[in-house]
Amino acid sequence: MITIDYQSKLPLYEQITQRFQALILRGVLKPDSQMPSVRTLAVELSINPNTIQKAYSLLEQQGYIYPVKGRGNFVSDSSVLVQQKKDSLLDEFKRLVIGGKELGIRKAEYIQVIDRVYQKEESHD
Repeated sequence: MITIDYQSKLPLYEQITQRFQALILRGVLKPDSQMPSVRTLAVELSINPNTIQKAYSLLEQQGYIYPVKGRGNFVSDSSVLVQQKKDSLLDEFKRLVIGGKELGIRKAEYIQVIDRVYQKEESHD
């Protein structure tokens, strides 16, 4: 489920956080499903439980998971998070398009890039 890249410059807790965010946003981890316990995941990944706890705390602060006293951590309903992420990405895309337009990038060039990205994605399915 979760893999760690020990060659990455990204701290372990951030890698864990990002992997879980992706799993939750893609719907692999369903709302209200239980997250692996801190101890279990620490043993599975062979890392310090404090690292897992730090990742879980960050996920909780960001609204991806919620704790239940004495029972562990559970996945939050991600529909709002997905919409917020989409809105954020579209805002960022809009800023990039405006910047590109100021540099003389034409609409057709953007469309070509978008088409290539989606064609590449579809060829991997």
